[in-house]
Amino acid sequence: MRRLMLAAMNSGSGKTVVTCALLAALKAQGISVQSFKCGPDYIDPMFHSRVLSVPSRNLDLFLQGEAGVRRTLGRQSAELALIEGAMGFYDGVKGTDRASAWDIARTADVPVVLILRPKGASLTLAAQIRGLQSFRTPSHIAGLLLNDCKPSLYAYLKPILERETGLPVVGYLPPMEEAVLESRHLGLLTAGEIENLTARFEAITRQMEQTVDIDALLALAGEAPEGQTPSVLPPVRCKIAVARDEAFCFCYEDNLDLLRENGAELAFFSPLYDQNLPLGVDGLYLPGGYPELYAQALSENTSMRERVRQAVTAGLPTVAECGGFLYLQEALEGEQGKLWPMAGALLGAGYRTNCLQRFGYKSLTADGDSLLLRAGESVPVHEFHYWDSTVPGTVLSETMYAGFPHLHFGGVLPLAERFVAGVVRWRKEHG
Repeated sequence: MRRLMLAAMNSGSGKTVVTCALLAALKAQGISVQSFKCGPDYIDPMFHSRVLSVPSRNLDLFLQGEAGVRRTLGRQSAELALIEGAMGFYDGVKGTDRASAWDIARTADVPVVLILRPKGASLTLAAQIRGLQSFRTPSHIAGLLLNDCKPSLYAYLKPILERETGLPVVGYLPPMEEAVLESRHLGLLTAGEIENLTARFEAITRQMEQTVDIDALLALAGEAPEGQTPSVLPPVRCKIAVARDEAFCFCYEDNLDLLRENGAELAFFSPLYDQNLPLGVDGLYLPGGYPELYAQALSENTSMRERVRQAVTAGLPTVAECGGFLYLQEALEGEQGKLWPMAGALLGAGYRTNCLQRFGYKSLTADGDSLLLRAGESVPVHEFHYWDSTVPGTVLSETMYAGFPHLHFGGVLPLAERFVAGVVRWRKEHG
């Protein structure tokens, strides 16, 4: 098993496009590969999954801790783990390198290939790379790949960069219209929303196969320790309904894995299109996403709204994060400014703001015992949302977690175990 990370000096360097093209190229060669994304990003892993047709997973030192990151990586069963970095290589929590892409490379001893957009610099680019190499020791930087770079510029820069940095330059991607991906308020459009995405990636992959030395790139990957024995799923103890559609698409794959490993059968459903919750469910998981973009459709599905309201107010154990939290409230403002009725299981209305609200990593401390937390416990969380609520406080009770903060179940606290235990208790009490 081998591991390799693609990182960059800054956001906007094309990490996601290059990562997806490399994933597609490796898949075409018959190399089994598993993808990962540094940090709490939900959208980039969707692109990975679109290419590989298997889930991509997050690696987040703030939310998971070192043991959690190593556990997620250790479950890798493919020949290669390809990890996409986040932001700039050393950019971590509150102006430190904590939980940065470099910190994950340090934790898991992963070689790194820097993706560089070289416009407007030549020798100065080498100086910047040298700065990255010496900023932390070891830097784990093992190679360079130029993106959005014309062939003539690549031919000029390659010998300069190799001479001045001692790093191999393994190739380049030229400027390509197919590589420009549209964005919105929380980042890129999701993989399912971009027109002709498969054709775009195919074109970029064909180009990569011509101008990137993929064998040289693979030679930089580091050997990883032996992985963990795959978990054997226990007997099913309960069934949890999990919202999954265009409006509810922000869910860590590890969260789903851990629910299954604690005895939960997962029944996926769509609050947009389905009329009822899945039959025989004992719990409800409403992840985040973009309910604000689908407020009218969600509202007009009155049958589903009523079923969810009845289930939650009856005490069905529920976890609702960010977009799921907004859906449970009384109303939600859509993109055009109209207020649409929602499930009405909680007080409050979601409304649009002009900037990110309470953005970033945080710590959530429980005042009392609840479904997921015990009194006095703190759990690391992450928030990123432009919509706020007239009742923004979290809802923590014996049967509910509902709030804007996103949770990762793969950290120190046994959140998945507690969620499933609460669901099992409810199942026993209500048949």
